[in-house]
Amino acid sequence: MSEALLKVENLKQHFSVSRSFTVKAVNGVSFEIYPGETYGLVGESGSGKTTIGRSIIRLHDPSEGSVLFQNREISGKLDNDTRKMLRKDMQMIFQDPMASLNPRKKVSDIIGEGLDIHKTTASKAERHDKIADILKKVGLSPDHAARYPHQFSGGQRQRVGIARALIMNPKLIIADECVSALDVSIQAQVVNLMKDIQQETGCAYLFIAHDLSMVKYISDRIGVLHLGYLVETGTTEEIFENPIHPYTKSLLSAIPSPNPIVERSRHALTYDYATSGIDYNLGVQQAVSDSHFVLATDEEFEAWSK
Repeated sequence: MSEALLKVENLKQHFSVSRSFTVKAVNGVSFEIYPGETYGLVGESGSGKTTIGRSIIRLHDPSEGSVLFQNREISGKLDNDTRKMLRKDMQMIFQDPMASLNPRKKVSDIIGEGLDIHKTTASKAERHDKIADILKKVGLSPDHAARYPHQFSGGQRQRVGIARALIMNPKLIIADECVSALDVSIQAQVVNLMKDIQQETGCAYLFIAHDLSMVKYISDRIGVLHLGYLVETGTTEEIFENPIHPYTKSLLSAIPSPNPIVERSRHALTYDYATSGIDYNLGVQQAVSDSHFVLATDEEFEAWSK
């Protein structure tokens, strides 16, 4: 296995609301992403998925922990070289394709902003050609470069967001629920586009979502997040075929079946952390296999594994 592209160790992100109250959004999360793979991060709303993505790309300053990207520490104070490397080699696709695009700028200026900041083009003609090529790659016409965001549909706007991320040829793309605001048919188009681009460019994805079927389709490995803790992680097959943690089991049991006979007899499991008797603060990472881990004490792990 190649060396990890991104290595997150004991990441914590706390937000001070007042002198007496602090929101602990992320509590000691650790995982790795390797070149060319897709790591899916799933969990219910408010579990801390988006916060992790924003902390990694430094839209938030991490409270504690270490984040290594291409063997360089990016969680502390950044020097100029590290900041430039981070801004070029790590990009983010945001959840709302309309809110993340400047309505006063044309698509050519939105996509080309990274080229202008990092001065990666020698002339206006080269800049124009790069923008035209990336628009073709995401399924849009080069003529669309002269339009404004409000002149596109939701799926087209998300393609503009993908083009903006890809124009810098990044090593890692953080996709923050990038298909959740789109119609189902458009979701499939965008996800297939992302897979095709990954095969062509070899980039890695941190795919943040709550749609388990979509995560199963695109991800190589999956991490299950609950209340800011990474309770289970493993390959896609291990998580879906052999879930260990009761929260993971409850998530998988909530997936509806397209077969009406199976759906009629499907029983969704419930999981309430307050009454479960589980304390995430006491949990340690137990290995199920070489790539499958679950946050549990020795007693809990033994009980769940039976």
